[in-house]
Amino acid sequence: MAFHITETFPYSQAIADISTSVEVPLGTVVRAVDPTYNAGEFIYLTGVASTVVGSIVIYSPDDFTTALASANGVGPVAVAMSINVASRYGWYQIQGKAVGKVLSGFADNGDCYLTSTAGSIDDANVAGDFVSNMLGASDIGTPSAGLAELEVWRPFVRDGKDD
Repeated sequence: MAFHITETFPYSQAIADISTSVEVPLGTVVRAVDPTYNAGEFIYLTGVASTVVGSIVIYSPDDFTTALASANGVGPVAVAMSINVASRYGWYQIQGKAVGKVLSGFADNGDCYLTSTAGSIDDANVAGDFVSNMLGASDIGTPSAGLAELEVWRPFVRDGKDD
């Protein structure tokens, strides 16, 4: 993915880059475009250990930290655009067509649920772990192994308050 920020922006950190220092005010949201995935929105957050490109995270709007999403998580959800590990800073997708980590058997047009596998989602119905405003847009393996395309509209989880 080669998303490029489309608006006038006084900062230079690209969507797929990470930094060891805060290069953009935490919580900043920008629009960017990609020739394959079109337009999307991205939020600048603090990384967490074991993050890879496509990791599904839950972030805190209080301090803009992230945690790999896992069963029973609560809060806003985003998709990592880089290997943004602990003590690093980078962009996460919150709107548009994203590419995220999924479990085996994930199917196109499936609802998304948190799993016990940190940083991944699945389409198997798990009570309390429904990710609102996120939908599968391809089977697993598109664009590569362990990943699937997702449609995201500022997704969130409210444990115990789903379908």
